[in-house]
Amino acid sequence: MLHLALMLLAGLVFAYPLLFMVAASFKPGDALFTDLGNPAALLPDARWSLANYRAVFEKGAIGAYLFNSGLIAVVSVGAGIFINSAAAFALAKLKWRGQGLVLTLVIALLIVPFEVLAIPMLLIVSKLPWFDGSGLVIGWLDTLHVQIIPFLANAFCVFLFYQFFKDVPDELVEAGRMDGAGALTIYLRLVMPVCKPVIVTAAIILFLGMWNQYLWPVMTVHTAQARPVMVGLQQFFGRSTQWGEVMAYACVITLPVMVFFLLFQKQFIRSVVGAGIKG
Repeated sequence: MLHLALMLLAGLVFAYPLLFMVAASFKPGDALFTDLGNPAALLPDARWSLANYRAVFEKGAIGAYLFNSGLIAVVSVGAGIFINSAAAFALAKLKWRGQGLVLTLVIALLIVPFEVLAIPMLLIVSKLPWFDGSGLVIGWLDTLHVQIIPFLANAFCVFLFYQFFKDVPDELVEAGRMDGAGALTIYLRLVMPVCKPVIVTAAIILFLGMWNQYLWPVMTVHTAQARPVMVGLQQFFGRSTQWGEVMAYACVITLPVMVFFLLFQKQFIRSVVGAGIKG
């Protein structure tokens, strides 16, 4: 009973900021601060309305920002899972020269903060060619693909898949080879189908990383056409001093993340529990 009570208390502590954000998004700005120290402020009352949400969609281009971030996240998750898992399969189950060096570089990249790489990456993408509707152009700035392509290869996801693939029996791979299957067929038809928990874990990690991007879009995107939601939040905050509207904006951009996690939470928990048992 004590264990359950402690779990409920911990859950309330972690959930309180989220509940406060949701409650504040329905309130006028003056009521938000008068109720700040009162737990009953989380409960609906006569002051609640959808005025803040209407203001969010009227004052800012949040619909376009949601579309941009959604497209960036979905493409990054789909392509990132294939690229990172394929790289991890090559490191874990194939034999080739320089394999150990590449694995060492992947592990080394885990400890390099993105801020160290941001400026060199910016200089590179500003000189890269790209085909648009009118032909070849130089520079990827103010585009959606500049927010996707540099992040498709993720060192943490490669290492995550690598650790999981190491536990896949080598007999499974050898059986596929004896049946005449190539490396790509073994990877797609034998190994990946048994890796659903780690796939879901990688998908959540990639989705959160791309949805929450801020520094890189600030550096590379200067127009509203390709602006994601996190940069849009900063732009909206600069135009609106109403905290209720800011909370409503935060709720809108948090909802897709919550839905994505709730859809795959069972597989994610299974992956975490499995990792704990293996450890």
